[in-house]
Amino acid sequence: MNTNNNCMIAQSGGPTVAINASLAGIIKEAINNNAIGTVYGAINGVKGLMEDRLLNLSDIFGGNDELLNKLTLTPAMYLGSCRYRLKTPDVDSTDYELVFNIFKKYDIKYFLYIGGNDSMDTVAKLSDYAKKINYDINIMGVPKTIDNDLACTDHTPGFGSAAKYIATSILEIAHDAYIYNVESVTIVEIMGRNVGWLTGAAALARNSYSEAPHLIYLPERAFDKDEFIASVKELLGKRKHVIVAISEGIHDDKGNYISASSDNVDQFGHVALSGAGKYLENLVAKEIGCKVRSVELNVLQRCATHISSGADISESFEIGRYALKQTVEGQTGKMVTINRISSSPYEYELGTKSIHDIANVEKGVPLEWINAEGNDVLEAFYTYARPLIEGENFNLGYCGGIPSYMDVSHLYGLKK
Repeated sequence: MNTNNNCMIAQSGGPTVAINASLAGIIKEAINNNAIGTVYGAINGVKGLMEDRLLNLSDIFGGNDELLNKLTLTPAMYLGSCRYRLKTPDVDSTDYELVFNIFKKYDIKYFLYIGGNDSMDTVAKLSDYAKKINYDINIMGVPKTIDNDLACTDHTPGFGSAAKYIATSILEIAHDAYIYNVESVTIVEIMGRNVGWLTGAAALARNSYSEAPHLIYLPERAFDKDEFIASVKELLGKRKHVIVAISEGIHDDKGNYISASSDNVDQFGHVALSGAGKYLENLVAKEIGCKVRSVELNVLQRCATHISSGADISESFEIGRYALKQTVEGQTGKMVTINRISSSPYEYELGTKSIHDIANVEKGVPLEWINAEGNDVLEAFYTYARPLIEGENFNLGYCGGIPSYMDVSHLYGLKK
C-alpha cells in the first residue's frame, strides 16, 4: 500500500437520494485499491476542506460492507454540504492556498468532488490551479443533481429518484382530488429554476385511469397567464378536477419569474424564488372562482429514499466506483458521464468528459419534447425518463417502523 497517495472526497450543493451511493462506491473502490493509503472525507464540502474538518473514512468503513450498504441508502450528504464559489485565483488565491495546504498536509493524490453545476465550477478551478502551480494531484467531478441540468451526460444521479417521488406524489394528489364531486383545481409547484426536467417527470404519473397532471408548464417555454386561465377553463368544461404541474421558475416572455422575490440574490447570482403555486392559486380563485389549492413539493422531492429508484441508486454506486478507478489511472480535470446506449431495453456506459465542457453550462429539456402550446411534454420525454425511475430498494433497513439511516450527528454537533 502506498501511504503517500491518499484520497479525499467531498460533497457539495443540494442533497439527493443518490449522492451517498456515489460516496459509498468511491469508498468501496478506494479501500480495495492498493494504490491508495487512507481515504478522507471533508465535512461541508470545499469550505470544510479549507478548515481542515475531516473524517477518516478508512477507519469508519474499512472492510464493513454492511455499513457501506447502509450509507448507500442514506439520503442527503453523509459528509455534509456547502454552497461556496471560489474566486478566480488571479483575483484572490487565498482559498486555493488553503485547499492545497490541506492536500499537502494529508498527502492527497486523488480528490473527488460530488456535486452539481456549481460544484463542477469548483472542480474546474481547482484542476486549473493544480496545473498552474504544477501540483501532482488528480481531480475528478462526480455528478449529482436532482435538477438533471449537467451538460455532456444523459442524466445525473439523483434525478431518477426525485422524478419517481414526483410522479408518485402527483398520482396520490390525483386520488385525493377525485374523491370530491366538486369542481377543483390543484396546482403543484415543483423545483426547477431554469430547467423543467423535474416538472416534466410529473407526466410519468399518468396511467390507464388518470390523466393527471392535465397541464404541465416548464421554464423552457414562456408562461402566459391569460393562456393558462383559458386552458384551465377549457378543461373544467370537460372534467371536474384539473391538476397542474408547474416549475418554480416559470416566467413570462421577458424572462421575469412570476414568483421572483424582489432583488434577493445569492452568491451564485440566483434570484430567490417563492410562491409560483400560491400566485397561480390566487389567480385561479380570482378569474375562475372554483375550489383551488396549491401544493409546493419543495425539499420533499430531494431525499425521499423510501420511494427511491433502484436504477438511480445502482447507477450512482457504479459511478462512484468508476470515478475512483479513472482518477487513479491518471485522469484529472474531468467529470464522469453517463452515455445512453438504448432506452428499451435500457442500457448505458460510463465515460469522462473535460470539466470545461460541463462547468457553468446548463442543459434544459429539448424544446422539441414540449408541445406547441407549451403546456405538456411529448412522447420523447416519456421514452427518456421512464427507465430512470424503474426498480425499488426493498433492502432498506427499518428501526421502530422508520428507515434506519447512517448516524450524521458529526454534521450538526451540539452547541456548548
